[in-house]
Parts: sequence; C-alpha cells; structure tokens
Amino acid sequence: MAPTLTTPTAPGREPSLATRGPARPRHARPALLLIAAVAAVAFCWDWENARYHAFYADAVRSMAGSWKAFFYGSFDPAATITVDKLPGYLWPQALAARVLGFHTWTLLLPQAIEGVLSILVLYRAVRRWTGANAALLAASAFALTPIVAGLFRTVTEDALFTLLLLLAADATQRAVTDGRLRHLLAAAAWVGLAFQAKMVEAWAVLPVLGLVYLYAAPVALRTRLVRAGTAAAVALTVSLSYITVVALTPAADRPYIDGTTGNSVFSMVFGYNFLTRFQGIGVSTAQIGTVAAQSGSAGSDGGPFRLFWGEFGTQIAWLYPVALLSLCCGLLWRRGRPRTDRGRSGYLLWGGWLAVFTLVLSTGSVNGHTYYLGVLAPPLAALTGAGLAAFWRAFRAGGRHAWALPTAIGTTAVWALVQSMRYPLYLIWAAPTAMVLAGAAIALLLFGKNGRLVAAGAALGLVAMLLTPAAWSASVFQTRYGHSWLGTVGAAGLRDGKSVSGVSGKLDKEQRRLYAYLTAHRQGAKYLMATWSWSAATPYILAKDASVLPLGGYSGLVPSTTLAQFQRYVTAGQVRYALVPAKVHTGNSAAVEISAWVRTNCAPVQGQAKGLGKLYMCGGAEQRVSPGSGSPPQ
Repeated sequence: MAPTLTTPTAPGREPSLATRGPARPRHARPALLLIAAVAAVAFCWDWENARYHAFYADAVRSMAGSWKAFFYGSFDPAATITVDKLPGYLWPQALAARVLGFHTWTLLLPQAIEGVLSILVLYRAVRRWTGANAALLAASAFALTPIVAGLFRTVTEDALFTLLLLLAADATQRAVTDGRLRHLLAAAAWVGLAFQAKMVEAWAVLPVLGLVYLYAAPVALRTRLVRAGTAAAVALTVSLSYITVVALTPAADRPYIDGTTGNSVFSMVFGYNFLTRFQGIGVSTAQIGTVAAQSGSAGSDGGPFRLFWGEFGTQIAWLYPVALLSLCCGLLWRRGRPRTDRGRSGYLLWGGWLAVFTLVLSTGSVNGHTYYLGVLAPPLAALTGAGLAAFWRAFRAGGRHAWALPTAIGTTAVWALVQSMRYPLYLIWAAPTAMVLAGAAIALLLFGKNGRLVAAGAALGLVAMLLTPAAWSASVFQTRYGHSWLGTVGAAGLRDGKSVSGVSGKLDKEQRRLYAYLTAHRQGAKYLMATWSWSAATPYILAKDASVLPLGGYSGLVPSTTLAQFQRYVTAGQVRYALVPAKVHTGNSAAVEISAWVRTNCAPVQGQAKGLGKLYMCGGAEQRVSPGSGSPPQ
C-alpha cells in the first residue's frame, strides 16, 4: 500500500516543510513497521541456500573461536594472517557466531538487522527534515531498491557502512537544526566508526557534512568553525584509533597484515584499499608497500557512466531522475530563504552525499562488485521521498510548480524502460506496465474532475515509479536469482545460467579423507597443514575450524610467511604437512621458495588426494609414507 501523501496548502504558496512533534500522522508508525517487516523478510528469505564469500566467512569462523583472531580480523584460527580489510564490519558476524554457533544464518543475521536499522534511521532522518509522509516514501523507496534487497543478505562491509553513514547524516541534520555540539560530535564519531567498516571511503562524506554544518547551523560563524574543527579531530581520532593500536603492536605478537609486502596496516588501509583502487593516478604498488588490489581497471567497469546503465544501473539507477529533479527543485524553490533554512540544508546534505559517492564509484575500480553501490541508495531514497511529497503539495496548490509531479512520474517510468533494455527478456511485463500506469496516473492528475481522482492518480503514479525496481528486488524470493554474494539481484545476478555465489566451504569426499589422514598423523602440530592459497584452506576452516597455514593471502602474492619462518615452523613441529599445488603463483617469490624447499626436503605422501595437490610430510626421518588408515586415496 502506498504511503499517504501530505495535505494540500493554500493555492499560490510554496508549501513549507512539515514540522516535528504531535503533527505526525497516526498511520506513520504502522506503515513504517510494515515497510521494515517486509524488508526483513526479503533480507532473511531462504538463508540456508544463500551464498557468501568464503574468504570473509573463513575470518568470521576464525574470529568466533579466538579473541586474538577477533581483534585483528584473522583469516585463520591460529591468527597467522589477517583479511585484506579492517575487521570492524566482521565483528557483528563473529559475535553472532560465537554466541549462536557458526551457521549460514548467523553469518547473515547481522546484515539483516543492519538493513532494518538502516530503514528506521533513514525514516527518522527524513521525518525530521521534511515530515513523516516524505519519510515513509523514502523508506519505501530504499527498501524496494534492488541493491538494498541484495546488500543486506550478504557478508560485505557495505551493510554496516551504510547504516553508520545514515547515523552520521541523521546526527548532522540535528546539529544543523539546533546547532548543538554534541550532535556534531556524534556525527563525527559515526564517521570514525564507518572507517572501521569501509576505511578511507568513509571520509568521502566528511566534506559534505562539514560544509552543510558550516553553512546552515544557527550559531555564529566563529563557533561553527571551531566546532567543525573539533568534529574533524574527533572523526580522525576515532578513524585512526584501531590501526594505530595495530601498528604499535610488535609484528611478532599479531597476524601478518594481508594485502601488504611490508606487514603495515597503514599500507593496507591507505595503499591496498585506497590508492590502488584509482589506477589512473599511476601509483606503484612497490612504492606503497602493497600488492595490487584489483585485477581490472576502472575502464573495465564500463567507464564514467557505468552507474547509469547495464548491470550496475539495474541495481541502483532507477530513482536517479526523480532524485535529481527533487534536488534541483528543492534548491530552486527555496532560494531566498534564510541561511539556516532546514529544508535547503537537507537538500544540500543528501544531494552532496549522492554527488560525492556517484563521483567516487564512477572513477574508482568497482570491478563488478555491485554491493559497493549500496551507499548510493540512502540519498536517492531520501531525495525521492522529499521530492515526491513536495511535488504533491505543489501540484495540489495549483501554482507554477505543478508540472513537477507529472514530470517525475513520466521520466521515472521512461527511465525504467531504458534500464530494462539491457535484459529485454527478464520481467518483460514490468517496464511496459509501469509505462501504462504512469500514463494513466498523469491523465488522472491533469484531467481528474475531483480530489479523489487526483489522489488516485498520485497513488497510481507512485506505483508506476516503484513497480520495476520492486519487481527486480522481489527476485530474492527466487533461488535462481536471489543469492549472489555480490549483492546483485535479478537477471544481472546470473552468469551462464547459474546464480553468482561464493564457495560453500563444505568438505567433499576427497577432502574428508585427507582431513581424516592429517588429523590422525598430525602429532600435535599447531597447523593441520600448509596450503598455497586461501581457497585451498577454506573448506577445512569453515567445516572443521582447522588451523591451516595459508601462504600468499587473498591475492596469493603476499609474503606472509618467508622460507626462514617456514623452516622454523617445521623445526619446532608446528608444521608437519604441506599440500603443494601443481602450479605455484610465480608472483610470490616466498611461496615459490617454500614450495621448492618442500619438494626437496620433505617426504611425499603416497596416494595423495586426487585433484588437491601433492601432500608432503616435513620434519620426519621417513622418506616415504604409506597411505594407511584414513589416508588420501591412491
């Protein structure tokens, strides 16, 4: 059911924003709870068949069993190497797995909760800005955006990141309205926490929040400058607190930092996860102490307009026309208002957020990771909600701004048809139906003889605008479409007829036999075995919580273990077995040296597991090991 639009104002006047307090309509809370409940069902639907990226699921499994692994975000249970990101976004998952056990649903539960909370925070922020009905429209638009339906059912950093930035925006709006320092400091703290989830990307919104406060807060300029500077210091302090602690910890007392060649957390955050994402600036990975974070380039994602077309467009771009129209009209219609005008400051805040992240994601290397787009959904939804409410008031007022509502309905429906052209055989009925509904809505708005027909036209127009993205979002209820670890939903989530997914992490027959053999012959070694890739270690970590020594990190290029360290592990009895693949990544000289040493100095185990590599036993006097009970197959 579409939320009820606001009541009309006197003809000829541009309506003011709704006020806080008792003026909230009685239907607001039940409608919000309904929106949140429907979204929660979508986020949680068919969890047991959902997929996740096994690399980060490994880390959750490891972090759930060890507080040291938890703090550092270790990939493996023995806390040998971290994941290639800060662990803040994985802490909720690890806590859930620690308390409730490690299952697919405990991996995904925190993201679903973060999604519902994002809806509630967005509603609160927009309600304070422009009223409850606009907030309900914003919450509906957010929940029905395809990337939102996919994002909050995956194990990615962007779910928590989106929630934390929404909290920062909400606190900034309060600071701009009442001028209080505590709200501005709260916003800074939320940005600092968002840094723990998504690192430097969290800072992209800081200029927007700071400039909006400096421009519109109802206090003296000097006070605004001092408070903005204080908030910036708080944001910086909270952001850098964790990585400073890690950097000051001796390397021998913590895991190796993935993504780096020098074991530096600062290189991982600012080099591997920031500078290497913008390949056009020509930064050498050798200069910043990292390996390459992406195999592709920005151009491989479709160029600077990639967000508005194709695979990315179908996940996020549906509401760009109405959001941009809302932003333009909101700023133009409120020109001449006082500097502290709450309506204009809201448009500046949400419009600035949208502009900054559109620019960042259009120029950086997204490389197919559609869940990166989730951060665009809040400003698009907020501007859509505020714009539609304002357009309705202007239309009912009958003044010179009455054109905006029919224009928004028509352009959004046409844009939905354009977006659908990339996948002409998917939901073939949706975009044409939206076009028909939009035409009928515009006809009722323009030629309706009474208020009921006009209201029906507005409601029909809302349905027309949200129908196609809602239909794409509903694909999460279909196993064939709804389980991409990338957060992609609908036809864009298919590759060669199969749903995009992460690795399941379950042991197959050969892996079970190998695990049984290694367990029986481990002789107290710290590590079950050494492997030359994280993917080779994954099944044993996820299924058995086994301490496997992974060489090479996520990329396979990280010198996390040197030959000298490996030899010390063998001498100390910490590593007894090594599973060497047929081909070792030549880009990692340490891994190549270790594999050559193992082949020369360790004894091959006869009957190695088929397709898993060649198993060697190190540190013993035997030259050849017979398979025995529980051994790998011949």
